Amino acid sequence: MGKFDGVLLASDFDNTLLYTEDALRTGGPVPPLPERNREALAYFMAQGGRFAIATGRALPAFLRHAGDVPMNAPGVVCNGAAIYDFEKGEYLETAMLDEAARQRGQAALDRFPGVAVEAYHIDNIIHVVHPNAISRQHEHMTHAELTEAPSLPEVPLPLGKLLFEADHETLEEVLAFFTAQGWAEDYELIFSVSHLLEMTIKGASKGGMVRRLAARLGISMEHVYCAGDEANDLSMLQAAAGGFAPANASPAVRESGATVVCGAREGAIADVIAILDKKYS
Repeated sequence: MGKFDGVLLASDFDNTLLYTEDALRTGGPVPPLPERNREALAYFMAQGGRFAIATGRALPAFLRHAGDVPMNAPGVVCNGAAIYDFEKGEYLETAMLDEAARQRGQAALDRFPGVAVEAYHIDNIIHVVHPNAISRQHEHMTHAELTEAPSLPEVPLPLGKLLFEADHETLEEVLAFFTAQGWAEDYELIFSVSHLLEMTIKGASKGGMVRRLAARLGISMEHVYCAGDEANDLSMLQAAAGGFAPANASPAVRESGATVVCGAREGAIADVIAILDKKYS
Protein backbone atom coordinates (compact mmCIF):
# COMPACT_ATOMS: atom_id res chain seq x y z
CA MET A 1 0.00 0.00 0.00
CA GLY A 2 1.23 3.49 -0.84
CA LYS A 3 0.12 6.99 0.04
CA PHE A 4 -1.16 7.57 -3.53
CA ASP A 5 -3.33 4.47 -3.78
CA GLY A 6 -6.61 5.54 -5.41
CA VAL A 7 -5.12 8.76 -6.86
CA LEU A 8 -5.05 9.60 -10.58
CA LEU A 9 -2.86 12.31 -12.09
CA ALA A 10 -3.50 13.16 -15.76
CA SER A 11 -1.20 15.53 -17.61
CA ASP A 12 -1.16 17.21 -20.99
CA PHE A 13 1.97 16.34 -22.98
CA ASP A 14 3.14 19.37 -25.00
CA ASN A 15 4.32 22.32 -22.90
CA THR A 16 3.13 20.71 -19.67
CA LEU A 17 4.92 17.41 -19.15
CA LEU A 18 7.75 18.71 -21.32
CA TYR A 19 8.33 21.91 -23.26
CA THR A 20 7.99 21.39 -27.01
CA GLU A 21 7.27 24.93 -28.21
CA ASP A 22 10.84 25.57 -29.34
CA ALA A 23 10.79 22.37 -31.40
CA LEU A 24 7.56 23.49 -33.05
CA ARG A 25 8.94 26.92 -33.90
CA THR A 26 12.37 25.86 -35.10
CA GLY A 27 11.77 22.34 -36.38
CA GLY A 28 14.42 21.07 -33.96
CA PRO A 29 14.22 17.90 -31.86
CA VAL A 30 11.75 17.49 -29.02
CA PRO A 31 13.71 17.69 -25.73
CA PRO A 32 13.89 14.77 -23.30
CA LEU A 33 11.61 14.54 -20.32
CA PRO A 34 12.97 16.73 -17.49
CA GLU A 35 14.75 14.50 -15.00
CA ARG A 36 12.82 16.11 -12.14
CA ASN A 37 9.60 14.88 -13.72
CA ARG A 38 10.98 11.40 -14.33
CA GLU A 39 12.09 11.00 -10.70
CA ALA A 40 8.84 12.44 -9.33
CA LEU A 41 6.69 10.19 -11.50
CA ALA A 42 8.68 7.12 -10.45
CA TYR A 43 8.03 8.05 -6.80
CA PHE A 44 4.33 8.80 -7.42
CA MET A 45 3.72 5.47 -9.13
CA ALA A 46 5.80 3.52 -6.60
CA GLN A 47 3.48 4.93 -3.94
CA GLY A 48 0.42 3.56 -5.76
CA GLY A 49 -0.52 6.57 -7.88
CA ARG A 50 -1.81 6.16 -11.43
CA PHE A 51 -0.34 8.52 -14.04
CA ALA A 52 -1.97 9.11 -17.43
CA ILE A 53 -1.28 11.27 -20.45
CA ALA A 54 -4.16 13.41 -21.78
CA THR A 55 -2.99 14.81 -25.09
CA GLY A 56 -4.50 16.55 -28.07
CA ARG A 57 -2.12 14.62 -30.30
CA ALA A 58 -3.30 11.85 -32.55
CA LEU A 59 -2.03 8.48 -31.40
CA PRO A 60 0.73 8.19 -34.06
CA ALA A 61 2.03 11.64 -33.13
CA PHE A 62 2.39 10.58 -29.49
CA LEU A 63 3.48 6.96 -29.84
CA ARG A 64 7.05 7.87 -30.75
CA HIS A 65 7.35 9.53 -27.30
CA ALA A 66 5.29 7.04 -25.30
CA GLY A 67 8.25 4.81 -24.48
CA ASP A 68 10.02 7.71 -22.79
CA VAL A 69 7.07 8.68 -20.58
CA PRO A 70 6.71 6.83 -17.25
CA MET A 71 2.98 5.99 -17.03
CA ASN A 72 0.92 3.19 -15.58
CA ALA A 73 -2.59 3.99 -16.82
CA PRO A 74 -4.29 4.20 -20.21
CA GLY A 75 -4.21 7.67 -21.74
CA VAL A 76 -6.57 10.16 -23.33
CA VAL A 77 -5.59 10.92 -26.94
CA CYS A 78 -6.93 12.95 -29.84
CA ASN A 79 -8.12 15.72 -27.51
CA GLY A 80 -10.65 13.48 -25.80
CA ALA A 81 -11.85 11.40 -28.75
CA ALA A 82 -10.39 8.18 -27.33
CA ILE A 83 -8.86 6.32 -24.40
CA TYR A 84 -5.91 4.15 -25.42
CA ASP A 85 -4.26 1.37 -23.45
CA PHE A 86 -0.54 1.66 -24.24
CA GLU A 87 0.28 -1.63 -22.53
CA LYS A 88 -2.27 -3.64 -24.53
CA GLY A 89 -1.95 -1.54 -27.69
CA GLU A 90 -5.68 -1.01 -28.12
CA TYR A 91 -8.40 1.59 -27.85
CA LEU A 92 -10.66 1.18 -24.84
CA GLU A 93 -13.20 3.87 -25.71
CA THR A 94 -13.81 6.12 -28.70
CA ALA A 95 -16.13 9.02 -29.54
CA MET A 96 -16.08 9.47 -33.30
CA LEU A 97 -17.18 12.21 -35.67
CA ASP A 98 -19.99 11.37 -38.09
CA GLU A 99 -20.52 11.85 -41.83
CA ALA A 100 -21.98 15.32 -41.26
CA ALA A 101 -18.68 16.42 -39.73
CA ARG A 102 -16.84 15.67 -42.98
CA GLN A 103 -19.39 17.61 -45.02
CA ARG A 104 -19.41 20.58 -42.66
CA GLY A 105 -15.63 20.61 -42.42
CA GLN A 106 -15.41 20.67 -46.21
CA ALA A 107 -17.87 23.56 -46.32
CA ALA A 108 -15.51 25.49 -44.04
CA LEU A 109 -12.56 24.67 -46.31
CA ASP A 110 -14.51 25.86 -49.35
CA ARG A 111 -15.35 29.10 -47.53
CA PHE A 112 -11.77 29.65 -46.31
CA PRO A 113 -9.42 28.20 -48.96
CA GLY A 114 -6.23 29.09 -47.05
CA VAL A 115 -7.15 26.81 -44.16
CA ALA A 116 -5.67 23.32 -43.84
CA VAL A 117 -7.32 20.50 -41.93
CA GLU A 118 -5.81 17.35 -40.46
CA ALA A 119 -8.29 14.47 -40.12
CA TYR A 120 -7.38 11.89 -37.49
CA HIS A 121 -8.46 8.38 -38.48
CA ILE A 122 -8.88 5.79 -35.75
CA ASP A 123 -6.47 3.43 -37.55
CA ASN A 124 -3.61 5.80 -36.73
CA ILE A 125 -3.54 7.54 -40.11
CA ILE A 126 -3.50 11.33 -40.25
CA HIS A 127 -4.99 12.71 -43.47
CA VAL A 128 -4.54 16.33 -44.52
CA VAL A 129 -6.63 18.44 -46.91
CA HIS A 130 -5.27 21.72 -48.33
CA PRO A 131 -1.91 21.42 -46.50
CA ASN A 132 -0.29 24.74 -45.67
CA ALA A 133 2.87 25.93 -43.93
CA ILE A 134 1.35 25.27 -40.50
CA SER A 135 0.43 21.67 -41.31
CA ARG A 136 3.90 20.99 -42.70
CA GLN A 137 5.50 22.54 -39.63
CA HIS A 138 3.23 20.46 -37.42
CA GLU A 139 4.19 17.32 -39.34
CA HIS A 140 7.88 18.12 -38.95
CA MET A 141 7.56 18.63 -35.20
CA THR A 142 5.44 15.55 -34.47
CA HIS A 143 7.20 13.31 -37.04
CA ALA A 144 3.74 11.86 -37.78
CA GLU A 145 3.41 11.49 -41.54
CA LEU A 146 0.46 13.21 -43.20
CA THR A 147 -1.45 11.47 -46.00
CA GLU A 148 -2.82 14.08 -48.39
CA ALA A 149 -6.43 13.84 -49.58
CA PRO A 150 -8.19 16.04 -52.16
CA SER A 151 -11.23 16.69 -49.94
CA LEU A 152 -12.65 15.74 -46.54
CA PRO A 153 -15.49 13.61 -47.97
CA GLU A 154 -12.78 11.46 -49.56
CA VAL A 155 -11.11 10.82 -46.18
CA PRO A 156 -12.38 7.50 -44.77
CA LEU A 157 -14.33 7.21 -41.56
CA PRO A 158 -14.17 6.76 -38.60
CA LEU A 159 -12.49 10.02 -37.60
CA GLY A 160 -11.72 11.11 -34.07
CA LYS A 161 -10.82 14.73 -34.69
CA LEU A 162 -10.53 17.48 -37.28
CA LEU A 163 -7.73 19.98 -36.74
CA PHE A 164 -8.10 23.28 -38.62
CA GLU A 165 -4.81 25.12 -39.20
CA ALA A 166 -4.47 28.81 -40.08
CA ASP A 167 -3.68 32.14 -38.43
CA HIS A 168 -5.81 32.92 -35.40
CA GLU A 169 -7.93 35.59 -37.07
CA THR A 170 -8.93 33.20 -39.86
CA LEU A 171 -9.72 30.41 -37.42
CA GLU A 172 -11.95 32.78 -35.46
CA GLU A 173 -13.84 33.26 -38.73
CA VAL A 174 -14.07 29.48 -39.15
CA LEU A 175 -15.51 29.22 -35.64
CA ALA A 176 -17.98 32.02 -36.41
CA PHE A 177 -18.96 30.20 -39.62
CA PHE A 178 -19.78 27.01 -37.71
CA THR A 179 -21.79 29.04 -35.20
CA ALA A 180 -23.71 30.91 -37.90
CA GLN A 181 -24.67 27.63 -39.58
CA GLY A 182 -26.00 26.26 -36.29
CA TRP A 183 -23.38 23.49 -36.28
CA ALA A 184 -21.19 24.56 -33.36
CA GLU A 185 -23.53 23.03 -30.76
CA ASP A 186 -22.86 19.56 -32.18
CA TYR A 187 -19.10 19.67 -31.52
CA GLU A 188 -16.33 20.62 -29.15
CA LEU A 189 -14.56 23.48 -30.98
CA ILE A 190 -11.54 24.54 -28.95
CA PHE A 191 -8.24 26.30 -29.63
CA SER A 192 -5.30 24.16 -28.50
CA VAL A 193 -2.96 27.00 -29.55
CA SER A 194 -3.72 30.18 -31.47
CA HIS A 195 -3.23 28.61 -34.91
CA LEU A 196 -4.91 25.23 -34.22
CA LEU A 197 -8.69 24.82 -33.86
CA GLU A 198 -9.70 21.37 -32.63
CA MET A 199 -13.04 19.77 -33.52
CA THR A 200 -14.37 16.63 -31.81
CA ILE A 201 -17.90 15.32 -31.34
CA LYS A 202 -19.88 16.96 -28.53
CA GLY A 203 -18.79 15.53 -25.18
CA ALA A 204 -15.45 14.27 -26.51
CA SER A 205 -13.20 16.49 -24.43
CA LYS A 206 -10.24 15.85 -22.19
CA GLY A 207 -12.46 16.43 -19.17
CA GLY A 208 -15.11 13.97 -20.32
CA MET A 209 -12.59 11.24 -21.11
CA VAL A 210 -10.64 11.74 -17.87
CA ARG A 211 -13.93 11.13 -16.05
CA ARG A 212 -14.42 7.91 -18.03
CA LEU A 213 -10.83 6.86 -17.36
CA ALA A 214 -11.21 7.44 -13.63
CA ALA A 215 -14.38 5.34 -13.63
CA ARG A 216 -12.55 2.53 -15.46
CA LEU A 217 -9.82 2.62 -12.84
CA GLY A 218 -12.30 2.74 -9.96
CA ILE A 219 -10.97 6.12 -8.80
CA SER A 220 -13.26 8.79 -7.36
CA MET A 221 -13.09 12.23 -8.99
CA GLU A 222 -12.31 13.52 -5.49
CA HIS A 223 -8.84 12.04 -6.00
CA VAL A 224 -8.25 13.02 -9.64
CA TYR A 225 -5.76 15.79 -10.46
CA CYS A 226 -4.99 17.27 -13.87
CA ALA A 227 -2.33 19.53 -15.37
CA GLY A 228 -2.43 21.46 -18.64
CA ASP A 229 -1.43 24.69 -20.34
CA GLU A 230 -4.01 25.55 -23.04
CA ALA A 231 -7.74 26.11 -23.52
CA ASN A 232 -8.31 22.50 -24.57
CA ASP A 233 -7.12 21.47 -21.09
CA LEU A 234 -9.67 23.57 -19.20
CA SER A 235 -12.37 20.90 -19.23
CA MET A 236 -10.16 18.43 -17.34
CA LEU A 237 -8.71 21.08 -15.01
CA GLN A 238 -12.26 22.03 -14.02
CA ALA A 239 -13.41 18.41 -13.69
CA ALA A 240 -10.53 17.50 -11.38
CA ALA A 241 -10.34 17.80 -7.61
CA GLY A 242 -7.33 20.01 -8.31
CA GLY A 243 -6.11 21.59 -11.52
CA PHE A 244 -2.51 22.67 -12.13
CA ALA A 245 -0.89 24.86 -14.78
CA PRO A 246 2.77 25.37 -15.66
CA ALA A 247 4.02 28.95 -15.53
CA ASN A 248 4.17 29.00 -19.33
CA ALA A 249 0.41 28.29 -19.63
CA SER A 250 -1.89 30.60 -21.58
CA PRO A 251 -3.51 33.48 -19.66
CA ALA A 252 -6.92 31.76 -19.79
CA VAL A 253 -5.50 28.71 -18.01
CA ARG A 254 -3.44 30.67 -15.47
CA GLU A 255 -6.55 32.71 -14.60
CA SER A 256 -8.89 29.70 -14.45
CA GLY A 257 -8.28 28.97 -10.79
CA ALA A 258 -5.64 26.33 -11.49
CA THR A 259 -2.64 26.22 -9.16
CA VAL A 260 0.32 27.64 -11.09
CA VAL A 261 3.61 25.77 -10.67
CA CYS A 262 7.00 26.16 -12.34
CA GLY A 263 7.35 26.12 -16.11
CA ALA A 264 7.35 22.98 -18.24
CA ARG A 265 11.07 23.43 -18.93
CA GLU A 266 11.81 23.24 -15.21
CA GLY A 267 9.70 20.16 -14.45
CA ALA A 268 6.16 21.33 -13.69
CA ILE A 269 4.84 17.84 -12.95
CA ALA A 270 7.48 17.38 -10.24
CA ASP A 271 6.04 20.47 -8.53
CA VAL A 272 2.52 19.02 -8.82
CA ILE A 273 3.61 15.75 -7.23
CA ALA A 274 5.39 17.65 -4.44
CA ILE A 275 2.09 19.38 -3.65
CA LEU A 276 0.20 16.07 -3.70
CA ASP A 277 2.89 14.54 -1.48
CA LYS A 278 2.04 17.05 1.23
CA LYS A 279 -1.71 16.66 0.68
CA TYR A 280 -1.56 12.86 1.11
CA SER A 281 1.05 12.79 3.87
